[in-house]
Amino acid sequence: MGRGLERRRILATDTDKQDFIDRLGTGLPETGTRCFAWAMMDNHYHLLLRVGTSPLSDLMRKLLGGYATGYNRRHGRVGYVFQNRYKSILCDEESHLLELVRYIHLNPVRAKIIDSLSVLDSYPWAGHAVLLGRLQQDWQHTGDVLARFGQQPAPAKDLYRQFIAQGLNMAGEIDYGGGGLIRSYGGWQSLERVRKEHERKIGDERILGDSDFVEQALRQDKFRVEALTQLMREGWDLDVLIHAVCILFQVEPAQMTQKARCNALSFAKSVICYFGTKHLRLSSTMIGVRLNMGQSAVSMSSKRGRIVCNEKKLNLEQLAHYRVK
Repeated sequence: MGRGLERRRILATDTDKQDFIDRLGTGLPETGTRCFAWAMMDNHYHLLLRVGTSPLSDLMRKLLGGYATGYNRRHGRVGYVFQNRYKSILCDEESHLLELVRYIHLNPVRAKIIDSLSVLDSYPWAGHAVLLGRLQQDWQHTGDVLARFGQQPAPAKDLYRQFIAQGLNMAGEIDYGGGGLIRSYGGWQSLERVRKEHERKIGDERILGDSDFVEQALRQDKFRVEALTQLMREGWDLDVLIHAVCILFQVEPAQMTQKARCNALSFAKSVICYFGTKHLRLSSTMIGVRLNMGQSAVSMSSKRGRIVCNEKKLNLEQLAHYRVK
């Protein structure tokens, strides 16, 4: 979820909303991400996603960056559009998927943007109408949701709508704190320490699920962070990475700011972008400054770098042989 800067109405017009979902529809298949539910409000958005092989940041960076550029161009303005970074909440699908679908799709009704469920049934700026088959969005994965209500499409849609209607008489807010966290970590004092550590490592992401799910998620984060820590202990940073890749591809570090296309220099820059963003978790901005590339160019180059590394069966352990001693 994300809001406009200073709660401004950054999705107020139909053109703005259409631009946002067009960009979303392009980014989802590119990153292997599935969308189960979504809603466009005037000053914020909600998305319920299942991340694929690419991290969520790959989708959101392109989506929000592209939208902000288009929004500023349409409205004759400059500067930030969104308020800080988007907020992401890791959720246990089995226990929370349907409740989140209902919560997100009822947002326009609860916010009084529209006045009834019957209007929501054909409302173009939320995923509810798509689940009912009233509107078409090829990028929305309706089957994953409807399958939980039955195997036959028509009865499943009827039961889904009944489920949504029941939510109109329920409290609108979901506790995003993640109750499993408290039970798993021995009260509020321990919980606060774990949350701070979690957010320091992976950003403003919370966990919504039972104790087992929370512990599993935090363990995965721990393994990921420990792997990164080990790379840092081995001396890996951007300078070391650049020099090792330059030796491997027989190019000079001083060439890194030059434009390159389909040659050893372009392959080297792609591999640096890939290992830098995916393994060393360096920011696209940092890498872009060193390589004289924009953030979007770093992202595209990282994808090419993955292909190059797969073809050459190249990993950081092998690349370590080329490091300057």
